[in-house]
Amino acid sequence: MDEENRVVLRGRLIELDILRHTPGGVPILKFRVEHESSQTEGGEIRKVSCEAAGVAFDREAKLLASARLGSMLTIKGFIDRKGRSRHQLVLHAKHIEFETGN
Repeated sequence: MDEENRVVLRGRLIELDILRHTPGGVPILKFRVEHESSQTEGGEIRKVSCEAAGVAFDREAKLLASARLGSMLTIKGFIDRKGRSRHQLVLHAKHIEFETGN
């Protein structure tokens, strides 16, 4: 099954775990991002505010490990369930861009 699962999220980095490695030696880093925006839904403007848990591997994990909390960034990736939970989602970062001037 090859269904579309793409996410682009812009937000502020609010939490960073320590850089760890998988048993195979791949760097892995858990993080949290705070997002705020205005979205149009049903013809009305709606204020959106949320936090998202994320995980980055390899190059993106190393990039995030050197980031400062409070930095603005755009994350491109996909969502998956957290562990065995079907009700908690995690954003898997495949590409991270930091805004300049942070």
